[in-house]
Amino acid sequence: MERSPGDLSTLTRKITVERGFGCASYKEKCLSRRIAVRMRARGVHTYADYAQLLDADAAEYDKLLDVLTINVTKLFRNWETYRALSTTVIPELWSRETPNLRVWSAGCSSGQEAYSIAVLFQRHAAVQGMLAQIGRVDVLGTDIDRASLIAAQRGQFAEADFTDTPDDLRRRYFTHAAPFSVSPSVRAMVRFERKDLLNDPAAPGRFDLIACRNVLIYFDRDTQARLFDAFFDALAPGGYLVLGKVETILGAARSRFIGIDPRERIFRRPL
Repeated sequence: MERSPGDLSTLTRKITVERGFGCASYKEKCLSRRIAVRMRARGVHTYADYAQLLDADAAEYDKLLDVLTINVTKLFRNWETYRALSTTVIPELWSRETPNLRVWSAGCSSGQEAYSIAVLFQRHAAVQGMLAQIGRVDVLGTDIDRASLIAAQRGQFAEADFTDTPDDLRRRYFTHAAPFSVSPSVRAMVRFERKDLLNDPAAPGRFDLIACRNVLIYFDRDTQARLFDAFFDALAPGGYLVLGKVETILGAARSRFIGIDPRERIFRRPL
């Protein structure tokens, strides 16, 4: 049976009102594709019938929200980007004469991005013979999904999470037997909080580096523009913004950021 756009709009308004999830900020194709995953799982063929199922089965709402917020990620995903960070961004930040360096992994999922950045800072500090100063680095990971944050707190990963991880980093900063845990020294650098970027885009402080990779692609243009403004305001002068491989800064925000490495989607707020 054909699923009408009108019925989809009715369903997404219901989800927003009843669960506070900002469906209106997501691209329609993204929403319909992810909702269809749960509809197939439950053998439901129309949006109206699925709305009735949500009323009858509260547990289904939780499963739906898990699908809507799911992030596919792994440690050092797209290593080329992390290599650029390690050779350009992190040395410059570390050299600053400031007591603290703050990093925000926005939309951190189960923590892979946040831990990856922390590892790069720790490796750089070790090379410089300055590990005693690593406490100046504070990495904050935020996400809307509570289950992902619980997993992030554990700091344990599966074999599949390491497919982009260089062997030397894996050997040095993670345990060698499953479950593969991040080292305590890296774990101490990272903390996690729940944050809904759509309903509360204001940043939780001022940051020297913000990573928001492979998150913005799911949002419509107006929401992206709003988040770019929030990220700009959250960055300290000279701070860096890192996006995903298929993302870029659009609209008026393009004139506010400086492209440091367009290929790796690394941008900077002017001094």
